[in-house]
Amino acid sequence: MTKALVVDDSRAMRLILSKTLRELGFDVSQAANGREALETMDREGASFGLVLVDWNMPELSGLEVVKSVRAQPAFDQVPVMMVTTETEIEQMVRALEAGANEYIMKPFTREVVEDKLRLLGVIQ
Repeated sequence: MTKALVVDDSRAMRLILSKTLRELGFDVSQAANGREALETMDREGASFGLVLVDWNMPELSGLEVVKSVRAQPAFDQVPVMMVTTETEIEQMVRALEAGANEYIMKPFTREVVEDKLRLLGVIQ
């Protein structure tokens, strides 16, 4: 079972994404901010096969999380998807240039999440 990390300061958003991922067969962990996400990844090693991260969070932004994840050799191949309210093309470009593999704008549907996960090759 692929392990996924959902990072969002909104408890409701973490629950929605976690439920969707569990229904798709993922073992899901959650983090409420960027610092907690990096601590979780450091503690649990390279066991994560997917990270979904919000942009606007306290302590460390999602963009900072993406950059930190990509800077660590153990995580440089882990698929990272931004799930955010940031809708400007410039923000999407910044996230992708920082190392995000995909980008979903809130609000989203389950189908959008599934389509992006298929593009990443983490589900069929």
